[in-house]
Amino acid sequence: MKVGDKHYRSIWDEDGKVFVIDQSLLPHEFRIIPLPTSGDAAHAIRSMQVRGAPCIGATAAYGVALALGEDASDAALHSALETLGATRPTAVNLRWALDQMRTAVAPLPMRDRAEAALAWARKICEDDVLLCRDIGEHGLAVLRSLAAQKPDRPLNVLTHCNAGWIACVDWGTALAPLYLAHDEGMKIHVWVDETRPRLQGAALTAWELGSHGIAHHVITDNAGGLLMQRGQVDVVIVGTDRVAANGDTANKIGTYLKALAAHDNGVPFYVALPHTTIDWSLASGDHIPIEDRGEGEVLSVRGRMKSGVLGEVDIAPLGSPALNPGFDVTPARLITGFITERGVAPASAEGLRGLYPERIEAQHGAVGRR
Repeated sequence: MKVGDKHYRSIWDEDGKVFVIDQSLLPHEFRIIPLPTSGDAAHAIRSMQVRGAPCIGATAAYGVALALGEDASDAALHSALETLGATRPTAVNLRWALDQMRTAVAPLPMRDRAEAALAWARKICEDDVLLCRDIGEHGLAVLRSLAAQKPDRPLNVLTHCNAGWIACVDWGTALAPLYLAHDEGMKIHVWVDETRPRLQGAALTAWELGSHGIAHHVITDNAGGLLMQRGQVDVVIVGTDRVAANGDTANKIGTYLKALAAHDNGVPFYVALPHTTIDWSLASGDHIPIEDRGEGEVLSVRGRMKSGVLGEVDIAPLGSPALNPGFDVTPARLITGFITERGVAPASAEGLRGLYPERIEAQHGAVGRR
């Protein structure tokens, strides 16, 4: 996607160096930062300079490549995998990417590992771009169908958190259909949840949509239910950090409440995701780990002062403690469907297996080998 007149991805390598867009500074400052070492990649993930499940996975892959560029030994590989794997617990794309890197480079002789790791990290990024573009095409078909039922006004879409190109390598998941719809001339309008406490909706989704020229309003996290009651929301589309085998879905805290409101008001609720976000090892969302983050994110807020200076202010009484779970789990029964790179399917074990029949074969093979 473009920032100004230049095309950017969220992460890339150039002249032997890895670069990312520092998402923690957006929307007030657009800054590109280098990741010279694997430790820097781990810090970027942990500190949320990069965030969004696919982008986390891509950054971790480059982190392994950076580590092996310095030391291609088994010990260095193991250390990088362990350090990067401990950065964020909920997004399964992190583990998926690290497993991909381990499988690709561990069997190789040391002399070949650095080059192979860099090539595989690039492949993970390129594949993510294609996956997200395909998600966009399948989601566009959903939007076309809904828009045809309301030809006299813009289609109103509500989204939570940020599942756009900045959260992936390019295009995004939940926002990819919106970009394609806008580009083909469809009249759409987006309700953007602010997404407390880190405000990824107000800071990142609104920044993305505004840069692309898509009509939108930022709303408080608690306004969505009222808008649905008023008939001002036609569809909800969100991303996800992990989907269990039965269709239960983990996403930014507050997603579950939007799903409940959508269900009560008969509003379609879709989750957009690539196959890399499905955790086939978990039978249900009960087993998805929920990240607990620092209370400072709840007790203070960062932004631009009226003077133009960026700063952080306290919003709660000094001494008040806070609880800050980063995600919640939406049961599959509240989800209308999954929008994936292979098409749209019901949010169920059967729906997922219908899209990915090779998983059934893999499971049967594993049983036969026991």
